[in-house]
Amino acid sequence: MSDTSPLRRLHRVQELDLNLDRLRDEERNIPDDLRGARAEQERLNNELEDTEITLEGVDRQVRQQELDLAGTREQIARAREEQEKNAFDARAQSQYGSRIQMLSERADEMEEDLGPLKARQQELNERSAALRAQHRALRPTLNELETRDEARVQDLRDQGAADRQERADLVGALDARTVREYDLIRRAKKGLGVVEIKAGRCSGCNVNLPVNVQQKAAQGKLPPVKCPSCGRFLIRLDLA
Repeated sequence: MSDTSPLRRLHRVQELDLNLDRLRDEERNIPDDLRGARAEQERLNNELEDTEITLEGVDRQVRQQELDLAGTREQIARAREEQEKNAFDARAQSQYGSRIQMLSERADEMEEDLGPLKARQQELNERSAALRAQHRALRPTLNELETRDEARVQDLRDQGAADRQERADLVGALDARTVREYDLIRRAKKGLGVVEIKAGRCSGCNVNLPVNVQQKAAQGKLPPVKCPSCGRFLIRLDLA
């Protein structure tokens, strides 16, 4: 079989495709240090988001509690003013006193409740600041790793440029229908659309091939002969 026969050229297309597959797999294989840095960035982002959502809720609680406390204190002040102006007897004094006492106890409870809220608010603010600092510290390393990976990917793509050009030249000289069928078979059969006959067997599925199939495949003509078992194109590479 001539090295320039259509089936030989199709087999060369497959060699190029397999190498391009390998390069694409390498391109998708993200280095461990970059993968780790990205995961750390995502962890920090998620933890910061959760912290700030919680902090926002605590801020609202603190503001509302402070407003309620201020309102209660205003009520106490008004009650005392009214007591001075309007409490002319013991009964009125007692009524105002009871009201002021009740409001004062409520204010004390509010102050007690406000303490832990403010402590939690401070804790969350400190946690948010620490997470932001960690994020800033990570950024230079991540940027360097991303730049290095972009260079790695570009190098792999450059390596495949010659193969892509050679493939395009070979495919341009082949029957378009045969190439389309080869592409379909290759996608369905783990990247192998053309397989060699070895010792009378299909090297794709290892089935023993009938003699007439082997003889026809040896001619190397188009359309290619298919393996009756796996449907791949068959080729004899051991022929001159």
